[in-house]
Amino acid sequence: MTDEELKELVASLAIAQKKTDEQMNRTDEQIAELLLAQKESDRKLDKVGDLLGNIARNQGDVAEEFFFNSLADDTHLGSVHFDDITKNQHKQRGKFQEEYDIVMTNGEAVGIVEVKYKVHENDLKKLERKMQNFKKLFPIYEAYKLYGAIASFHINDDAKEAALNQGFFVLQRSGNVLQTDCGENLLVM
Repeated sequence: MTDEELKELVASLAIAQKKTDEQMNRTDEQIAELLLAQKESDRKLDKVGDLLGNIARNQGDVAEEFFFNSLADDTHLGSVHFDDITKNQHKQRGKFQEEYDIVMTNGEAVGIVEVKYKVHENDLKKLERKMQNFKKLFPIYEAYKLYGAIASFHINDDAKEAALNQGFFVLQRSGNVLQTDCGENLLVM
């Protein structure tokens, strides 16, 4: 190989290296753009997830308020009368921890009401678990009878049948659900 051929080879390698470097820079820019677009997509998905979570929480809050107010007005589960009603009880004792939507008590019985906007059969397993843990979390009620109830704005027939077969009360909306309140400054025209 002559000096001239060697110089041409080195020059062509330098040109090829320059083209490779330029292509790598373009590739790096494209990767950076893709990462930025992915980060924006992730942010939007997180926002949608938060929005859906808030909707579900709001629906749950509406259902809990409805059933708490209804049970506060009529403190019965079937023929069992209760004296007291509380909502949103959180309890941890050792390795057991639960949240109870509504708990009703009298001198000899406890009613645990699991509230859902829409009941699914797996919600019955959750209620069963909460009932099993209740006396471990609240040993003061060890000698009390324990009743379970599932309350919902919608429960499909299969879930309702399963709940009844498991011995749970089923609470659903039905007629006469309107309450009207007004303040002292009632507007009359």
